[in-house]
Amino acid sequence: MYSNLVETIRRSVDTQTLNEERKTILQPLIDFVQQKVNNQQAINLHFICTHNSRRSHLAQIWAQAASIYFHIPHVQCYSGGTEETALFPKVVETLANQGFQTFKIADNDNPIYAIKYSDNALPVIGFSKKYDSPFNPASAFAAIMTCSQADGGCPFIVGAEKRVPITFEDPKVSDGTPEQARVYTERSLQIATEMLYVFSMIKR
Repeated sequence: MYSNLVETIRRSVDTQTLNEERKTILQPLIDFVQQKVNNQQAINLHFICTHNSRRSHLAQIWAQAASIYFHIPHVQCYSGGTEETALFPKVVETLANQGFQTFKIADNDNPIYAIKYSDNALPVIGFSKKYDSPFNPASAFAAIMTCSQADGGCPFIVGAEKRVPITFEDPKVSDGTPEQARVYTERSLQIATEMLYVFSMIKR
């Protein structure tokens, strides 16, 4: 992993700060990953939000990085929305500031980014898409609902083995305010902390 990213994890992420309520919310995801590890099966995690523009991408990218940080193999993370919009640029900027390498590889109304956590690993491809896009898995995955609107609006996710609501406050509320950078940084680190906690609990 990139040294700046490892430094962010070691300096700014403390899983000991998680309260028991959040640990209880995260436990079903831990159980899903652990079962797959025990059975030596692929671990497909699909993070779903309304617009696939902010929280679902942060969760996808941090979960992928956390799996590498804790050496949990066969993990592939995805994201999608109930609608297709665009990956919000502040998310990409925030991740870059926290140690990821980011590259815009297509510039249109729905830009496509390559987001890397290591020189020698394939990048996460970041762009907004519906949860049932061909880019995402069709079966054998956990659907992690990162916003309450998507959780309520999608009573059934076709192909999901397990549905896990892990919701986060939308950093969008800070857009256009002097607090935007701080709010996006805090939300990214909150999500990083929870994804790192999940993978720290996996026994190999």
